[in-house]
Amino acid sequence: MNIYVGNLPYRISEDELSDLFAQHGEVTSAKIIMDRDTGRSKGFGFVEMSDDTAAKAAIEAINGTEVQGRNVVVNEARPRPERPPRRF
Repeated sequence: MNIYVGNLPYRISEDELSDLFAQHGEVTSAKIIMDRDTGRSKGFGFVEMSDDTAAKAAIEAINGTEVQGRNVVVNEARPRPERPPRRF
């Protein structure tokens, strides 16, 4: 299951994000989204967990908790909406 994690602290690493979720089950990947112009975190990311039951337990346990001074928002990631092609 793919999990959206919002309101992340800007200094959190992908390893720390993975460790946070690993307490609830096997983490396949953890990715923090970076601003391509500044190279700084955008404050959100995604965690992939192999077991849906463990992923749902992690969402319940972590959503709203404080991580490095910020209350994170955690929920199941929704597919990105289809966007029309860009014309230049």
